[in-house]
Amino acid sequence: MFVLFEEAGKYLGGRVLSEAEASAQVELDTGKRVKVKGANIVLRFEKPAPAELIVEARALAAAMDLDLAWEFAPEGEFGFGDLASDYFSDKPTLAQQAAALFALFEAPHYFRRAGKGRFKKAPAEILQQALAAIEKKKVIQAQIVEWAGQLAEGVCPPPIREQLYKILFKPDKNAPEYKAVVDAARATQRPPLDLLERAGAIDSPYQFHWRRFLFENFPKGTGFPALAAPAVVDDLPLAAGVEAFSIDDSQTTEIDDALSVQGLGSGTVTVGIHIAAPGLALTPGSPIDQVARNRMSTVYMPGYKITMLPDEVVNAYTLLEGGDRPAVSLYVRFDEATLELQSSETKLERVPIVANLRHDQLDSVVTQPWLEDASFTSENTPEAAAKLRAPLSFLFRLAKQLKAQREVVRGKPENFNRPDYNFRLVGNEGEPNGSEQVQITTRQRGAPLDLIVSEAMILANSSWGGWLGELGVPGLYRSQASLAPGIKVRMGTRALPHAGLGVKSYAWSTSPLRRYTDLVNQWQIIAAARHGKTAALAAPFKPKDADLFSILSGFDAAYATYNAYQGGMERFWTLKYLQQQGITELEATVIKDIQNGALVRADTLPLVFPVAGQQERGARLRVKLGEIDEIALDVHGTVLERLDAPKADTAAEEEEGGDEELEEVAGPIAIAVDLSDSEAAPENTPA
Repeated sequence: MFVLFEEAGKYLGGRVLSEAEASAQVELDTGKRVKVKGANIVLRFEKPAPAELIVEARALAAAMDLDLAWEFAPEGEFGFGDLASDYFSDKPTLAQQAAALFALFEAPHYFRRAGKGRFKKAPAEILQQALAAIEKKKVIQAQIVEWAGQLAEGVCPPPIREQLYKILFKPDKNAPEYKAVVDAARATQRPPLDLLERAGAIDSPYQFHWRRFLFENFPKGTGFPALAAPAVVDDLPLAAGVEAFSIDDSQTTEIDDALSVQGLGSGTVTVGIHIAAPGLALTPGSPIDQVARNRMSTVYMPGYKITMLPDEVVNAYTLLEGGDRPAVSLYVRFDEATLELQSSETKLERVPIVANLRHDQLDSVVTQPWLEDASFTSENTPEAAAKLRAPLSFLFRLAKQLKAQREVVRGKPENFNRPDYNFRLVGNEGEPNGSEQVQITTRQRGAPLDLIVSEAMILANSSWGGWLGELGVPGLYRSQASLAPGIKVRMGTRALPHAGLGVKSYAWSTSPLRRYTDLVNQWQIIAAARHGKTAALAAPFKPKDADLFSILSGFDAAYATYNAYQGGMERFWTLKYLQQQGITELEATVIKDIQNGALVRADTLPLVFPVAGQQERGARLRVKLGEIDEIALDVHGTVLERLDAPKADTAAEEEEGGDEELEEVAGPIAIAVDLSDSEAAPENTPA
């Protein structure tokens, strides 16, 4: 005897080997033996073989008119045999009975299951809704097939182009646009990103990187709401006798800091570090604060930037020359001869700004000989620099002393062997499009003007950080427990040492127009300046303030993302520079071993890339460049020759570079398109 039975939502057939009261032992066509509950058996028969019956029944079921079957079906609960009698004949064949069973079972929108082999008609209204949904699904599936075909032929349908970044990075995996990309990638056996690029979905590599960044970080765009900068209402005293000046590059509009020097020749010199004071006008929770907190920082990239604050707000508080500007000032007094620090104090005041110096215009003039030797002359010295020669010379002398003191604490000198690279997009005004001619120039790290500014800012950030700590006022600090390998800089709310800088504490406070942490710390510093020992009670953020921890984590994440994007865009323009200049070979230095090769750093460009073959660390090589991938920001090299003799021992060099973090090297773009399952699949599949 044979039986047809239901097992795990499927109907199977087999030969009965033995049967008990409530179950039967059944052998399937495959030879597998299963125990079947008696309640699950729906048909018993002697012939034909189960496989033949199922094939014939499925063919009959496929030909059944479900609308007609629904009309014929009895009201109320019924069995599949009842429908077979009404639809086929009074005495339906075994195959017709099985066909009715299969048709009923596989059409849940027409018939509801009421038990093993028993069903009920779906209500007419529900049926119509279900049929409409099925028809809609068919239309959508047809659209998916059409779009997938277009992609395979190298044409990108407009709806897919419009949703490109959502499809790639934050997809709705049930959306037809996503499914079309998956189907086309499967059919063509191409990686999704390659498929879309070939179909013209990506306007240009630059636009791909730019729009992806905006999609992930500025989904509502980079514009600002209409905001008016509030005025500083405090009756601030004028800083008497101060002539402050800033030192920035020519592209800087957010001039956060300025310096002044008083008392030269008197034996005691007072250095003023003056920081723009939006914190005197803005308040936590205000509309402008909400904008700044949402962005957390200005985003920099070659040829463009997205500011943390609207231009109108920046212009209200920036330290522009020619006026008295509100500032939070740190005055530090030094013995003029020994440079011993004698005292310091913080003031809220208006500071006269006499000059905005631009280091890119002065680096060739304001050199170490010019600063250290009053008799040294330099051609074409700007009048502003000439007037400030004495203050600049003292600040340079002081900066060298401060740096030397930090290096004693640090335990080893800071390494400024590599230059800084400046990018200029020729003729660019506003947002770049990626086709601009790029110029890359170098500035040696630790140039005199750089050293003056950096040491002054470290002095201010460490002094204010320590002061807040003494008063019990929380702030946002950067700390590093040691210079041991793997010990990274971390952010926190406590004043802890920063081993990398060689200071007891370090709270970013000198860029409140472009970093939100600095604005938060400025509010705390203002409270300290106004209230002294009771500042902890008056400061906007109290100890263990949950909001302060939220700001810290939000800033950390945003700042890392922005820095990564800046690094990526600098890499893009470096690769573009290679193409524009026709550079096919580079001299480079090995910096790290990797699997099957080594990482090298170009000697004259800001570019780290892999080369094939193991190489000695520190070796200098001539490398032939391979094909450049502007989407992956990738280029590989082949070693042509070694330019230096092998070294007997590179341990000292490795130790010297141990605390430097290597730039990330480009690789496959991580996208969220998964070809194994278009319905629900894990993210981050390399393209």
